[in-house]
Amino acid sequence: MSKVPGERGAASAHAASAERAAPSVRGADVGRRIGVGLMYGLWKPRVLGAWRVPAAGPVILAVNHSHNVDGPMVMGVAPRPTHFLIKKEAFVGPLGPFLRGIGQLQVDRSTVDRTAITDALAVLREGGVLGIFPEGTRGDGDFASLRAGLAYFAVRSGAPIVPVAVLGSTERDGRLIRHLPPLRSRVDVVFGDPFEAGDSSGRRTRKALDEATVRIQERLTAHLENARRLTGR
Repeated sequence: MSKVPGERGAASAHAASAERAAPSVRGADVGRRIGVGLMYGLWKPRVLGAWRVPAAGPVILAVNHSHNVDGPMVMGVAPRPTHFLIKKEAFVGPLGPFLRGIGQLQVDRSTVDRTAITDALAVLREGGVLGIFPEGTRGDGDFASLRAGLAYFAVRSGAPIVPVAVLGSTERDGRLIRHLPPLRSRVDVVFGDPFEAGDSSGRRTRKALDEATVRIQERLTAHLENARRLTGR
């Protein structure tokens, strides 16, 4: 996930988004269909609370990240086509054109990636679904360290955030590839209640984004704890 731009950069990114077309929803829908087949073929997804995702309008899915399969899993089981911000390192060889073809967004995490920001804002402006790993990279998946990018997109667009907990087996038996749940193991995907990140003041200052990040972290952490109780993980 990209770093947050300064106010001048944010303004230019927002202005550019008004002219740039959103990534293909049709492509994201194709990606969803592919994801459904792969995820149910390789694992045993159990999806809880998908009805909580708003049926229309812009929304941000904030997903914890502990397995390489988290993005494709949510892409496949989410009730709407989703455009994920994915690190540029994944866009290598033939995988690059494929990811772009299914509506996914390339982001350079080492800098303020204005192209990624513009593309993400365009998705939300067109009433689409943006998928974000707010921790920025794969880790323990506990939402313990959030980057401010999620708050920026939520406050800038006004889109509600839906927390998503992906909980896979931590057992190593049957695991053929590191950072993937064992094949044919159960993977729980729990969608939470949507919430607004802003404080209704309309402020978009650095302080406002920092305060929004704190509120978001509290909500995401609470959702993850509830998801673990619900699933026995």
